[in-house]
Amino acid sequence: MCALSFAPVLVESEQTARRGALSFPSGRGAEVLPEKPYNVFVVDDDESIRKALKRLLRVHGYLVITFESAEALLRSDWLHMEGCILLDMRLPGMSGPELYEKLASIKMIHPVIFMTAHDNPQWREWVAKTDAVAYLRKPFDQESLLDAVNLAARGRAGFQHETRN
Repeated sequence: MCALSFAPVLVESEQTARRGALSFPSGRGAEVLPEKPYNVFVVDDDESIRKALKRLLRVHGYLVITFESAEALLRSDWLHMEGCILLDMRLPGMSGPELYEKLASIKMIHPVIFMTAHDNPQWREWVAKTDAVAYLRKPFDQESLLDAVNLAARGRAGFQHETRN
């Protein structure tokens, strides 16, 4: 089991929840929240990772849909919606890279952010040759994740390789 190292920056109060709005403490929140709701499709076989990512991204204004496998995402109707895919490299059944190639072959182009707890040079090299937005090594910090998702939401090209300090 892999734990993510982050603590949400934005808070949702009871009052703002009733109004459907988020309240922002001072800091980065305003620059992270997209101008309009943006879908993030999280594909990871670890339920705790899916829940943590969903919680974090929703607090930052993203619409988050989670899938336990690549096949589950392919069976869904969500691929016809705008959004980015936050994709684990190692999945049971179809792997993250296999899903990426499958989507490219059927012209379903979404910005992809790869993530892995099992980093290796071959994967980094492969991802760098793709049009992926970022490659994140678990555990990653919330800033790296939010920067990558924000980049995808704004439609900017440019690969980010997350590095640890």
